[in-house]
Amino acid sequence: MSKKRITISPITRLEGHGKIEIFLNEEGNVENAYFQVPELRGFERFCIGRKAEDMPIITSRICGVCPVAHHFASTKALDAAFKVDPPSAAKKLRELMYCGYMIYDHILHFYFLGAPDLVVGPDASPNERNIFGVIKKVGLDIAKEVIKYRSYGQRITAIIGGKATHPVCGLPGGISKPIMEEERQEIEKMAESSAEFAKFSMKLFNDVVLKNKKYVDMVLNDAYTLKTYYMGLVDDKNKVNFYDGKVRVVDPEGEEFVKFAPREYLDVIEEHVEEWSYVKFPYLRKIGWKGFMGGSESGIYRVGPLGRLNASEGMATPLAQQEYERMYETLGGKPVHSTLAYHWARLIELLYAAERCLELSRDEEITSRDVRNKPGIPGEGVGIIEAARGTLIHHYVLDEEALVKDINLIVATTNNTPAICISIRDAAKALIHGDSVSEGLLNRVEMAFRAYDPCLACATHFAVGQMPLQVNIYNHKRRLLKTLER
Repeated sequence: MSKKRITISPITRLEGHGKIEIFLNEEGNVENAYFQVPELRGFERFCIGRKAEDMPIITSRICGVCPVAHHFASTKALDAAFKVDPPSAAKKLRELMYCGYMIYDHILHFYFLGAPDLVVGPDASPNERNIFGVIKKVGLDIAKEVIKYRSYGQRITAIIGGKATHPVCGLPGGISKPIMEEERQEIEKMAESSAEFAKFSMKLFNDVVLKNKKYVDMVLNDAYTLKTYYMGLVDDKNKVNFYDGKVRVVDPEGEEFVKFAPREYLDVIEEHVEEWSYVKFPYLRKIGWKGFMGGSESGIYRVGPLGRLNASEGMATPLAQQEYERMYETLGGKPVHSTLAYHWARLIELLYAAERCLELSRDEEITSRDVRNKPGIPGEGVGIIEAARGTLIHHYVLDEEALVKDINLIVATTNNTPAICISIRDAAKALIHGDSVSEGLLNRVEMAFRAYDPCLACATHFAVGQMPLQVNIYNHKRRLLKTLER
């Protein structure tokens, strides 16, 4: 049977590089689609032999978008490896800084990467479907506010972490320095203002997306629906927590499947490998790898904003809790399996991050000078934190000289990759029929991965072998003449 092939390369509005290969049958229907990640980074390999205390600095360089997540996942792994519990004030300072990171990261995705589809429109011209098109729709004043509040999140990171992008504050047993009262006051003002901006963003989403029946129908469309397990960190009341707690997994019906401590993650998660991608494919060990399929019989799970909300029993701050309840009421109950609902969940988390930031900035212990406990004897440790894109795991084994002997990282986007592959395939099958495939239609296929806010720079942190090279040679009529591969 002759086949046709559609390639979307590069895919757009994400961190990293990837492509989508769509294969059509003779009738012009989609036979299969592949989400391929051809880039390679070697962080696990070149961390072997490094000093343990350097790991929070080294691993933050995995990505310039999510360095704070790697910094604190690494720091928490060192806490465990050196058998030291940080002082209460240090934990609160880490979480306060982490809320600043969540504020600027969620703003980045919604306004720069997601909003071109939601605000400008999925079928708009590519020349308009970008941040400039968003500015044209919402106005220059709003664009200035977006920039301002992203800078607020980065300023909070810089005050506590020493740098806005690649922080240097995390130490085994605590944090490098306390904050002064004037710094606390500055953070409080920024957090208070950020909460107002988060409320504005929720209103914008409500007015532009939720009041538009076409958009709501698209969110609920089968093309963007996938039933899976869900995973996320929760506190002792099963409320969403970005910084600490146990990892909770619920099944496609919303029932708790397992809840585990960081050190137990290998009892729960395994990884599958496919020859056509550098990203591994994690799955729930007890269920097993059943291929690229959803449902309770498949071990595939999802993480990130929607994963966290589905895996929890609520938000720990009042305004975010109200929006949490409204989302589930609007979309037909819990759990929500609509991939495009990730955008809504992300804004609820933005509101939570701002509220929690404000709470912590007003905590009487936040300016304490007691910010570090002495590390113990080096050993093995696991640190888990919720990156903006989902559950992030750092696992280190140290030798007696506190040098890294072994390391394993499971990154948020890696957790989501099996579901991303299914989402792209299912969207392509539902939307593409026949030879006439418009750019807008292909963009709707891309929307299936863009909702996850994938970070492929993080996900491809390690692979054995050499970087593949593929050169396609076309004639003046854009007909493929030859493909060279290394």
